Amino acid sequence: MAPTNASSGTTTQRETVSLISSDKVEGTAVRRPNGDKIGEIERIMIDKRSGHVAYAVMSFGGFLGMGEDYFPVPWSKLHYNLSLDAYELDMTEDQLKGAPSYKPGSDYDWSESGGGKRVYDYYGEQPYWTF
Repeated sequence: MAPTNASSGTTTQRETVSLISSDKVEGTAVRRPNGDKIGEIERIMIDKRSGHVAYAVMSFGGFLGMGEDYFPVPWSKLHYNLSLDAYELDMTEDQLKGAPSYKPGSDYDWSESGGGKRVYDYYGEQPYWTF
């Protein structure tokens, strides 16, 4: 079967009407409901055992990639908005500035009792590991 155009609702090798490959998610814009760009998806983190997408790691701040921070956001907090062609995150800049984050090149504590718990508590979402 030959690849076809995903925007027409048909399938390609990397995207269907309801599924998308991780390489197409990376680099996708994250916007507020009004369309203002917040950042973009740097990567997604998948739980090895359950297969649940746990986090989207979003870049935010900086200029031309310099000085930006990475923000783990619960996947359940993001919603794909077709009209924005972006993931939507309804948060103010002040709320984002207070969110758990880390610098590129540094380690982050992804454990359920450490950074993972802080992320889910901050966003008020049910942790993926409780499903």
